[in-house]
Amino acid sequence: MTSEAMDHQSETESTSMFMSIVQEILYSPMNLALVAIIAFLVYKIIKDRIEVPSAVSQRPPEPELPKLRRDFTVAELREYDGNQPDGRVLVAVNGNVFDVTKGKRFYGPGGPYASFAGRDASRNLATFSVTANDKDEYDDLSDLSAMEMDSVIEWEMQFKEKYTLVGKLLRKGEQPTNYEDEEEDTDKDSKPNESSESATTAKSTSVPGPKASVENDTVRQRATTSTTEEVK
Repeated sequence: MTSEAMDHQSETESTSMFMSIVQEILYSPMNLALVAIIAFLVYKIIKDRIEVPSAVSQRPPEPELPKLRRDFTVAELREYDGNQPDGRVLVAVNGNVFDVTKGKRFYGPGGPYASFAGRDASRNLATFSVTANDKDEYDDLSDLSAMEMDSVIEWEMQFKEKYTLVGKLLRKGEQPTNYEDEEEDTDKDSKPNESSESATTAKSTSVPGPKASVENDTVRQRATTSTTEEVK
């Protein structure tokens, strides 16, 4: 058998094998369904890779919210679940309230941890639960085990490193902290002491330097010499 005949036979076998596969797919509803599913998944993957970067690049940056520094009751915290016009999201962990607005894709509406927004998430983080904590009173976590409390403390440290501390979650009857005094003290520390500067300026003006002292001594010597000559 010549090489041309062998090539022709090989092509014929390949064609017949391909046709048999196509016929197997077309005449088997299950195989046809599998092919359709695979084609759809490939289409979705390619489409997402093309559209997602463009959508992210066209998304306008979120406006920076003014700094918030205050304490909250459990009821007041509920208002900051990301559904307000400003979209601010607050989450409490181990008695501290954090502004997690920059992590809105996780804690905001539609996020995987949206049930934490506007609530005390301490128990959820300790027990690995995403069920919303709808308790109307302060949760002292006294029934958690030592291991669960260690987990809460670890989460608290992570929140402190990543998000802004806003204030405390208040117990029943606890008075909020006046953070305005804290800001005033910070402003005083940052401003220079004007009275000290004035005193330093006055001192430097009134006390003559070494050069001035030498000049004064020279003037005195000349005056003394002139007086002595006049007397002579």
